[in-house]
Formats: sequence, C-alpha cells, structure tokens
Amino acid sequence: MSARYITTTLPYVNADPHIGFAVEIVQADVLARTWRAAGDEVFFNTGTDEHGQKILEAAEKAGQEVHTYVDHYANEFKKLKESLNLDALHFIRTSSPEHVSAAQEMWRRCDASGDIYKKSYTGLYCVGCESYKTEKEIVDGHCSIHTTLELQEITEENYFFRFSKYADQLLTHLSRPDSIIPDWRREEAIAFVKGGLEDFSISREKARLSWGIPVPGDDSQVMYVWFDALTGYISTLGWPNDSEGTFKKFWEEGTTLQVAGKDQVRFQSLIWQAMLISAGIKNTDRVFYHGFINSGGQKMSKSLGNVINPYDLVKKYGTDATRYLLLRHVNPMEDSDVTWERLDEWYTANLTNGLGNLVARVMQMAVAYLEGPVEITGETEPDVSVAAHVEVFEFGRAMDGIWERIGHDDALIALEKPFAGVKSDDGAIREKALSIIKKLVRELHATSIELESFMPSTSAQISEAVRIHKKPENLFPRI
Repeated sequence: MSARYITTTLPYVNADPHIGFAVEIVQADVLARTWRAAGDEVFFNTGTDEHGQKILEAAEKAGQEVHTYVDHYANEFKKLKESLNLDALHFIRTSSPEHVSAAQEMWRRCDASGDIYKKSYTGLYCVGCESYKTEKEIVDGHCSIHTTLELQEITEENYFFRFSKYADQLLTHLSRPDSIIPDWRREEAIAFVKGGLEDFSISREKARLSWGIPVPGDDSQVMYVWFDALTGYISTLGWPNDSEGTFKKFWEEGTTLQVAGKDQVRFQSLIWQAMLISAGIKNTDRVFYHGFINSGGQKMSKSLGNVINPYDLVKKYGTDATRYLLLRHVNPMEDSDVTWERLDEWYTANLTNGLGNLVARVMQMAVAYLEGPVEITGETEPDVSVAAHVEVFEFGRAMDGIWERIGHDDALIALEKPFAGVKSDDGAIREKALSIIKKLVRELHATSIELESFMPSTSAQISEAVRIHKKPENLFPRI
C-alpha cells in the first residue's frame, strides 16, 4: 500500500461552480477511487481561493460584507461533494486561520532563502487574472485571457519573488517526462522558462487592497493572491506544523498529483514549483492539465447565456449520469464542445437505451427463469484495462471499454435470444438459454465493478440487484 495525494485547483469564490471545474473534480475523484480500490491510501483535496481584488470588488458589487460573500460561495463549492458524490474529500479555505498561518510561513521561508525583495513598480494589471501582465501576455492592449477587461496601469511599491533565479532548476524538474501530462503542456512550460523568467510581484499595498493575508513584518502590505492560494495545497495537509504527520506521509513520502485547467501551466508548474524549491519543499510529482469546455462553438459566458451549471446537470440527469457525461463525452486533455442537445443524445443513447435497458432486460430474465441468485465465479472478470486507462488519464477510453462490454452483451441477447430459448420444449435448448442468462448476470456483476469509480451509485445498484436476485428500479428514466 502506498500513500497518494491528489488535489484540484482551488477555484475563486466569485461565482457559482461551472461545468469546467465539475469535470476537474470528477476526474480527480475517479483517480482517488481507483487508487483506493487498488489498496492505496489517498488524500483527496479541493477547496476555495478566497482573497484578492476580484473577490473584494465582487462582494462590494453584491452589496455584501466580504466575509459573508466568501462564506456563501465556499458553501456552493462544498455542496459539490454531495451533488457529484465525491469520496472522502478534504476541503481547504484560504481564509481559514490554519491556512493564513501556513501562507505566512511560506513567505518567511522564501524570504530566508533570499528570494523576496521590495521595489517600486509600474505595470499593467489584469483584475481577471489578479496579476500584472508582461508584453507577451498582452494582445491588442488587453490580457490574452480576459479580452474584455481593461488593463489598469498601477504604480506601487511591492515585494517581489526572485522567479528568474529558478530557471535552471525548473528545467531540471520539467525534464522528467511525467512531470506534466499531457506532454505538449510540458513543452509549453519548458518554452515559457526558456523564453525568460521575470521576477513577479507577490504583495499589494493594503491601502489599495485590504482583503488579503498580511505580509509578515509589514502590515502595510498583503500577499498577492496567487502566492497565498498556492500554499493551500500543503496547508490542507497540516503544513508547517504537521502535528499528525499527514504532510510527511502524503507529500514528502507519498506520490503527489495536481489536476488543473490548461490555463494554469504557468502558475501550477512554474510559479508554485519555484516557491517549493525556495522553501526547501519537495516539488509536485505530476500535474495533469485538462482542456476547456465550450458550448455551440463558443466559450461559455453569462452574457451569451450558454453557461452550463453542474447543479443543473444533476437536477436534469441525476448524479451518476452527470458523472458519466463529464467523464466519457468530455475529452480529458483537449477542448470539448457541449450543448444540452448533445447531452440529451448521449444520455438517451448510452444510459437509457444502453446500460439501463441492458440491466432491466437481464435481471427481468433472471428473476423470471432462474430459481435464485447467480453464483459469481471467476468465469467473467472485470477488464483490468479500465484501471490502466484511468492511470494515464484516459477516462473516456476507460468508459469506452465498459460500453464495449455492454454492447457485446446486448448483441449476445439479440443473437442467442435466451428469452425464447427458455420456453423451448427441447431440454438442451432450455439449458443453453439458462446458461446464457447466468452468463449475462455475471457480466452485469463485472460491469458493476468496472463502473465503481465512475458511477458509484449505479455500480452499487447493479451489484445489489445481482446479489438479491431482483430487477432494480429504472436506472435512467427517459427525459
């Protein structure tokens, strides 16, 4: 048994959870469940990033005190645990006293390494990114990510982090082929480093931005939100005190994985890794980057009215069906296009008419023609390639393999017609039909095991139906 740590990013609490983050956290949950099933001990983390100018402005716009505002949205993200059936999930809030203490200790350690200094600076600042933009990050006078926001020219005295000092060490870290998945994101990170690293501001004047963690030894400044939030990946483990040995077990001695969106490469694989080196802490073993979700060929936005909320998905399709749709029909590494029409098609074809119909048909035959529960033998085993695909982040391919089994079982029923054979006057034909029904029940049991990490409730329902010899309620009602 080995110790494994996995974390999602810590999303900003300036809006409700969106489908892109739902994909990220469900992918992480499948990995955590798969590892636990293999006997590993897993620490699965998520949380919320709650400081910064963008959040303060959003709270003011909503007419709320900032603590009330972040409490509301933190609870909206916490509800994903139940809504998406996330297993054994730890939740870190960057406004918690434990995290504040950890972020200040991270500052002290980087400072002790000679990597923090103060200087006056004038730059173009993007509120959307909560960061100053370099020339190569500006397109037509705007941030390349937040193209509708005006960049603000700001002059102030801040503390800076010696990012430029760590180019060689970052290239050494990135030279490991498994440091970033997929590999083209690793090449992107390497190109960024080779293009030249610039020291960046890690504080803001408190007079301009009061909502942040105070800089140790300088009450006139608060920490830059990214410097603060990234420390959440280890503050959740009890760092720096580590009174229970959780950090030592899962970070220092375990295998660590971060899951993030493709726009996070600079922050997760460069800035955070440089901070860790500076503080004398082991680097993240691996970061997996997923693509974005568009709708109808356009980026999702409230103004276009094409935003898909994960809670709306669950309300319409149910928890397990939502997990299925996000895991099988969203490409794990490339951008994907999702619309309500496509979601309806996938749900109806593969769940209602596919898995749900197969379970109903097989268990109806079993209950009607077999005297009792089918003995589960080693004759029909789960496909080991399912877990192998998960291990390399091929969630869709893993589920394709499960649905191949479902398709083969449907074909077996259509070809052999056991529902007719059991009524034959020929004893040999009847015995063959009964044998096929038993095989199909064992196939359902194997399918339930394969589905366990992806659709845990459905898996349990199928397994229970086989165990107690009963046709379950309709698994996926028509919409």
